[in-house]
Amino acid sequence: MKPVLMIHGGAGKLVHQDQDKTRQALKKIYENAFEYLKHHSALEAVVYAVRLLEDCHLFNAGTGSKLQRDGKARMSASVMDGRSQKFSAVLNIENVKNPVQVATYLLHDHDSVLACHFATQFAREKGFPPYNPVTAQRKKEWQEQRKGLPYGTVGAVVRDRLGHLAAATSTGGKGLERLGRVSDSAMPAGNYANHKAAVSCTGIGEHIINEALASKIVVRVADGLSLKQAFQKSFREVTQNQHEIGAIGVDAKGTVCLAHSTPMIHVAYLNSKGKLVVLP
Repeated sequence: MKPVLMIHGGAGKLVHQDQDKTRQALKKIYENAFEYLKHHSALEAVVYAVRLLEDCHLFNAGTGSKLQRDGKARMSASVMDGRSQKFSAVLNIENVKNPVQVATYLLHDHDSVLACHFATQFAREKGFPPYNPVTAQRKKEWQEQRKGLPYGTVGAVVRDRLGHLAAATSTGGKGLERLGRVSDSAMPAGNYANHKAAVSCTGIGEHIINEALASKIVVRVADGLSLKQAFQKSFREVTQNQHEIGAIGVDAKGTVCLAHSTPMIHVAYLNSKGKLVVLP
């Protein structure tokens, strides 16, 4: 069975600043992750892809995360294995390089979702060293009180060579948010998978939570709609509610879908002819 990968680097306003760099980064990350997928499981591959996105300062996840009101980076990430239908997440974790890897460690723990300094403490117990994800650019943006930057949550969806599905999503938040605010990226609303489909969302977290979008799309596929139909129906509702959201998905047949109600979304995937497409 042919492996399938789709990744996103956030949705928001269309700007020209660093567009070429962002496209090239997304292209390189996709190529590396797809090569990795050829020899690894869906779960391993989504974590690997999102880890690469977290390591790129151009995206708002891991290194380069936006800063909250007090100038600190608090990150959230989740992983869902479609084969076992297990979900795990960390919320508002601090001072780690790859929140998605910490979330993965919780997949087989009785307590699969941890928040704040307890999540950070868990990371230390598992051997993750202290790491400062704040870049000079994000510090400058925070000092200038800039909002509405174009890059947000990152994520990946995968079908591996055995037909198993998985999704992973990671974010640095929306920036300047109230302390304690929880992102959709560490909820089934923003990241969900089963044996029928896998979906990762980006955009305004509160809008995604209100729509319960990732889980809604996957459940609609499980109930009999095609992935395309589930995306179309769900995004009609998104548009009607005037919500700003983007999403990517893959189903058990290897079909990929994407949709967004924002002006743009950063996405990379192989089309039906096997050609790499990088948007916008």
